[in-house]
Amino acid sequence: MKSILAIGLLLYLVPSFSQTINKTELSLKVTEANQKNNQSLKAYIWKKRVETFIGGQSKAVILTEMKFNDKGEPEATVVDATTSVKKKPGLRGKAQANAIEDKMDYVEKAVQLSTGYAYMSKGELIDFFDKATVTNKGDIIEATASNFKVQGDKLTIQFDAKTYLYKNKKFNTLMGKDLVEGEVTYSNFSNGTNHIDDINLNLPAQNMIIKSKNQDWTQRVN
Repeated sequence: MKSILAIGLLLYLVPSFSQTINKTELSLKVTEANQKNNQSLKAYIWKKRVETFIGGQSKAVILTEMKFNDKGEPEATVVDATTSVKKKPGLRGKAQANAIEDKMDYVEKAVQLSTGYAYMSKGELIDFFDKATVTNKGDIIEATASNFKVQGDKLTIQFDAKTYLYKNKKFNTLMGKDLVEGEVTYSNFSNGTNHIDDINLNLPAQNMIIKSKNQDWTQRVN
């Protein structure tokens, strides 16, 4: 009787053991897959449209041309910038211009901060997995780590369980003392190359939302 119970218990436990995830092995697979993918992304140029909303109203749109350099780092060149804010005359106009400049500096810093979560180096990925709790959700593997880049931040990444490429990232972090909430969504080209579709940021301290969309992808001509 005892032997039967022991065998039953073993059979019950086997599935849970099979679901155990080796974080070191996973980090190496994810790193390898994304390094290879980043090499493929070097063949593309695209445009990034960044729209800033304050109090629910669109205030500025910036269009940049994007590419990856030889180091695999994203490079941006501004090609157009528009604003819906009407210029005021005289001293009020000067004060307004200063306020707008401060807002745009804030936006630029927030976008740069989000880029650090959207594009992660090999070392950062390894560090992330070292701190992360990993869950197997079938077609998706989800990993969450706190105090990853700065004290008090939190990053959750979803990977495709077969390709180990990104599906989604969500993060909460701090810019100074201000909360920054972000989400990055990914998709694949028909050839399987993984890329960022959207980066959306919520900046409650400024009642500001930033919506960034990658578009007009084309392959570079050497």
